[in-house]
Amino acid sequence: MARTNIRLVEAYNKLLTICDNEEIGSSLASENALALDLGVSRTVVRSALERLTKAGIVALNGRHKAILRRSNEDDKMERPPAPQGLDELENRFFEWVLHMDVPAGTVLNVAQLAKEFGVATHTLQEFLSSLSRYGIVARRPKGGWLLEGFTTSFALELSEFRSVLELNAVRQLITLPKEHPIWARLQTLETEHRTLLTEIDEKFHDFSRLDQRFHTAINSVVDNRFVKEFQKIISLIFHYHFQWNKSDERIRNESAIHEHLAYLDALRSRDPVKAEAAARVHLATSTQTLLNSLRAHDHADG
Repeated sequence: MARTNIRLVEAYNKLLTICDNEEIGSSLASENALALDLGVSRTVVRSALERLTKAGIVALNGRHKAILRRSNEDDKMERPPAPQGLDELENRFFEWVLHMDVPAGTVLNVAQLAKEFGVATHTLQEFLSSLSRYGIVARRPKGGWLLEGFTTSFALELSEFRSVLELNAVRQLITLPKEHPIWARLQTLETEHRTLLTEIDEKFHDFSRLDQRFHTAINSVVDNRFVKEFQKIISLIFHYHFQWNKSDERIRNESAIHEHLAYLDALRSRDPVKAEAAARVHLATSTQTLLNSLRAHDHADG
């Protein structure tokens, strides 16, 4: 349940009540009607219906949503606990933006979001202020905040800056002595990649976090406070976009694992030309994945 969106929890539990008040075998209303009734987007309704289907409460057949059984206490979802620190709040915010169809240009309701994330209003104000330096949000002239990021231009600028940081890290990494801890860390990551490859059919969703750890490890060799600060935000955005775009996810993730393994081989060669070439290939793929996820959800501009 950790980091599950509160709006989804509330919508899901309301749908449980709706199901319990209807006859077994009857069909739920359309997604549009449910979204209007529950006061949420169709994306939230679809996520709630998917959970009801997995629980065996509803069976989906095209637009028909047949009610199969009554719910019990175990079927209910609990509200997520309040975030413990800035890292958790960051995760909650990006999950909300990237999974709940929040397009660029959305005016952010601070009071509502503070309730959504379970934090004080002033805490959320400070958090949004910290994000404004990255161009993800902007303060409105008459007060309040506007979501500005996650457009095509934002994705391209982010990817370009990510490449600058990571290629710099690659140049430093390949010069490090064999006893440096990074080599053992990369060996462990290689083992994790090869293990995931053997289980790719069932566990392809696990690649997102593995990708995050992989790039974090490479960039960790750069001891620069400004690089670390920006790398954290970049990592979060790419991490959540991997989860966001579900089209061809298994094939895409398997291909990315092979690119990571080639990248690792190039780093071990200590050949600057080979290492940088492998890095550029994979970073270009990551950029395309990010752009595809934007197009898939109509958040791209121009």
